[in-house]
Amino acid sequence: MSKLKINNLSKTYSNGVKALDNVSLELENGMFGLLGPNGAGKSSLMRTLATLQEADSGTATLDDIDILNQPAEIRKVLGYLPQEFGVYPRITAEQLLTHLAILKGITNSKERKLLVDYLLNKVNLYDKRKKSVKGFSGGMKQRVGIAQALIGNPKLIIVDEPTAGLDPGERNRFYNLLADVGKEVIVILSTHIVEDVHELCTKMAIMNFGEIVYQGSPKDATEALNGKVFQKIVSRDELENYANKYKIISNKMVGGQPLIHVYDDKHPQNGFEQVAPNLEDVFFSKINTSNVLV
Repeated sequence: MSKLKINNLSKTYSNGVKALDNVSLELENGMFGLLGPNGAGKSSLMRTLATLQEADSGTATLDDIDILNQPAEIRKVLGYLPQEFGVYPRITAEQLLTHLAILKGITNSKERKLLVDYLLNKVNLYDKRKKSVKGFSGGMKQRVGIAQALIGNPKLIIVDEPTAGLDPGERNRFYNLLADVGKEVIVILSTHIVEDVHELCTKMAIMNFGEIVYQGSPKDATEALNGKVFQKIVSRDELENYANKYKIISNKMVGGQPLIHVYDDKHPQNGFEQVAPNLEDVFFSKINTSNVLV
């Protein structure tokens, strides 16, 4: 059982943007969801843990490895699927994984061939191993991305916005693959898609403006809102009036009209109906936004 400890990690970019503001988290084996809107600091945290950028202050350790001061050591046990997983033109899935296995130090050709075949089977792409990765669908490319992240028996796997742009079928296949991987190692799933965390993660954190604004389980987070979420369909020209009067936590279009969810300790009456809270309600209540749902 591995343990990742992050303490008071901070990072301010040269343009003055504070991407990480005293971030502290503690993770063990399993799927951990890092949820937040675009620009919340999720990718900055992932890039710091993946040794692609330095932090200004704070510490991060994986078991006995000091991530910030021993980048070569953490890279040996790290799998990373970035938001944009680029591939070489005209290279096959088999060639790509073989090349990356060599880069990760697997020099024995027989061992390497067995590993590549195993990984292609694991991500259900063995029958496509001779095909050019450039011609793969988005979901297939992401599965190749997970395969390369598994090279070298990693203890920590970071996946950054992995389902953005995938169709529902590809997303479900990717969910199943991630859930399988997450049984044995620490997997951090960084996303702005609430459904990803709801489907996959038993532990989560919500990030906004570089800070952790919630940490716990999706179940506990939604239960904390029981009896406090109410909805109503309103007309568009009434939205501003309702926003001034109630704490709107989300607003989405249903049949051409805004359906608003409001947070209130007591029933607001005025045509509102109480609803069972979901993770979207948690997300928007924590980041204090009334924008249309992502």
